[in-house]
Amino acid sequence: MNRISKEDILAFEHWERVRNVLRPLFIHEKERRRLAVGSHLTFLFENTATLWYQVEEMLRSERISDPQAIQHEIDTYNELIPTPNELSATLLIEFPDEKERDAALRRLLGLEKHLWLRVGDQRSAVKFDERQMTTDRISSVQFVRLPVPASADAFLEHAMSGRVAIEADHPNLAAQARIEGVLARALTEDLGSPDTPQ
Repeated sequence: MNRISKEDILAFEHWERVRNVLRPLFIHEKERRRLAVGSHLTFLFENTATLWYQVEEMLRSERISDPQAIQHEIDTYNELIPTPNELSATLLIEFPDEKERDAALRRLLGLEKHLWLRVGDQRSAVKFDERQMTTDRISSVQFVRLPVPASADAFLEHAMSGRVAIEADHPNLAAQARIEGVLARALTEDLGSPDTPQ
């Protein structure tokens, strides 16, 4: 999957001209790449296009124009682009009430050892970014990688037969959700994307 380069970034005035046209398309793309796992975990699966959009929106909202600062944003989001045989996602841990959320984020310490991608009979651990880990609570936004123990074709075949799922088995949060339908096809496209060396 291609990485984002500085040449891909539009100048402010260009982005403002096309934003109203492109924004609904990217919102739709993000919706088809969303998976709720139980009531409190949401995975937003990322690819080059969704991350490019996030860079453009970040530069716009923060009015970033310094070339080094732009490169920093590009580098940050490029870290989230999946490598071959893996998926990547933004994981949101969601509780509507602030006090409940604060308590839950403390109860969910160790979640990184209790989240799995199951493909057929194989299960692989979801990999968290250790830089986001603290000793007293988990962050409500996590950037995660999901190693896929199957080819793109096998992934889709398993998904279409209801045999691909994300599973959480934390003592304080147990949930699972199948990856199927539109989402399975989108993720198969990601797995089938060639990796482009930079």
